[in-house]
Amino acid sequence: MTILVTGGAGFIGSNFVLDWLGASDETILNLDALTYAGNQQNLAALQGDARHVFVHGDIADRALLDRLFAEHRPRAIVHFAAESHVDRSIHGPGAFIKTNVEGTFTLLEAARAHWGALSGDDRADFRFHHVSTDEVYGSLGPTDPAFTEDHLYQPNSPYSASKAASDHLVRAWHHTYGLPVLTTNCSNNYGPFHFPEKLIPLMIVNALAGKPLPLYGDGQQVRDWLFVADHCSAIRTVLAKGRVGQTYNIGGWNEMTNKQIVHRVCALLDELRPSAEGPYARLITHVADRPGHDRRYAIDARKIERELGWRPAETFDTGIRKTVQWYLDHADWVANVQSGSYRDWLATNYAAR
Repeated sequence: MTILVTGGAGFIGSNFVLDWLGASDETILNLDALTYAGNQQNLAALQGDARHVFVHGDIADRALLDRLFAEHRPRAIVHFAAESHVDRSIHGPGAFIKTNVEGTFTLLEAARAHWGALSGDDRADFRFHHVSTDEVYGSLGPTDPAFTEDHLYQPNSPYSASKAASDHLVRAWHHTYGLPVLTTNCSNNYGPFHFPEKLIPLMIVNALAGKPLPLYGDGQQVRDWLFVADHCSAIRTVLAKGRVGQTYNIGGWNEMTNKQIVHRVCALLDELRPSAEGPYARLITHVADRPGHDRRYAIDARKIERELGWRPAETFDTGIRKTVQWYLDHADWVANVQSGSYRDWLATNYAAR
């Protein structure tokens, strides 16, 4: 038996691949285009492991997809592959439309052809699991109830709009063609292997280097935070037990402001790797807010608990401590991802703020 994972060298995807193979002998066919956020070093522990078959390729390459389906006959797809950084989508939205919309369309069509040729239990058991985000729902007010699976889609950035489009495609392929799909919309993930352009790893890496910690606007934007290992366990649960055609919201029950997050990271670094220059919070620098910055996201994850029995295992305190410690223990990984293109991106995004 084999499952196809797209984007399995990225942050969440690589964590899922490692988690899956840590608990199962089922082969993973890992398809990743290795863009700036895809890093085979994330998968170094699997070198020589026959259960992990890595293919460097694009989900928009239909000929490649058809060949992989014919050769490996996966019983399920877990679709992580996506451009995912809001700021990058503001500077260059075209890549987000190509990967998140056109790429998902191509993958759906290849999966539909593969599924249509199956019979019996193979056809009945096949699943297409689409991994999405809470950002498709738009922004909440301070006292608004958290996002449920029935919340209206109101995306506000090119990134969230492209993910909303992909969600709609997945839904349509189920209702029009009968493709057995599952969709999960998660809150902000954090943990090991997170590319250091996102808030938490950027704060850790910059603090250790004595660089400014850029905090957008007043820092009062609220997000729900989900430890990546909990997200992986939720995906396994939905893939195994989720009702076909359904959406499940996955959250960590951890609403916090960006300012609180940054101060928590600084406090942990003060404890675990104190600086001779003084508390890391001295480096916090407020910068101009980004255009269309959503004020608050919050996930109501009661459906997945009620129907499938899943709840996160980590609190924010336990998850953030594990995350900071991982970055302290893996300075070589950080150094390797800080390529010239990464430094160029930081300069492009923050130089004028």
